Amino acid sequence: MGGLGGALTQATQQPSYPGNLSEGAGLTNRFVIAAAAVVVGLAASACRSNTTEQAATTETPAASSTESHEGHQVAKVYFKEPKDGATVSSKSTLKFVFAADNYQISPVPADAKEARPNMGHFHLGVNTDCLPPGTTIPKAEEGDKPGTAGKWVHFGKGTDTFEMALNPGDYKFAVEVGDDLHRAVEGMCETINVKVE
Repeated sequence: MGGLGGALTQATQQPSYPGNLSEGAGLTNRFVIAAAAVVVGLAASACRSNTTEQAATTETPAASSTESHEGHQVAKVYFKEPKDGATVSSKSTLKFVFAADNYQISPVPADAKEARPNMGHFHLGVNTDCLPPGTTIPKAEEGDKPGTAGKWVHFGKGTDTFEMALNPGDYKFAVEVGDDLHRAVEGMCETINVKVE
């Protein structure tokens, strides 16, 4: 037998005497220590590269806009249609489609005396910004047409779609969720800009 196998067999056959090590026993100890160091080094290297590969494949991705820092889903509201920056024709009605993630959209109960938690309905503001949380979302004055500049359209029946005819111009729209008492819900508003030609 040649190579390492022969050296290992030969070295392990040498007797060792306490207090007076023979040369063969010294070689055996050095060889065993060296072999152990190589095995430990290879194992550590393999573990390290495996750990690195695992970390690369199992790292938690950056929190999306719908996840909070604790991994809980964050509620949000947004326009599905139209998209921010859209240019549309004044010859047809503009279709709005609203959506909410991680928040229940529901009709307002007829006898609502207090707001139900994590439930609300959509409001569309025309040429206005989001309202501060807790602010009562204004209702249109009697006789006003829905979509009048600066006014809010309420969707108290829980609907999420609306069409509106608009004159040419630049518009800013806000979709805001209000609770059962029509108060703006924190973090539940988005604005977009649309050009009507």
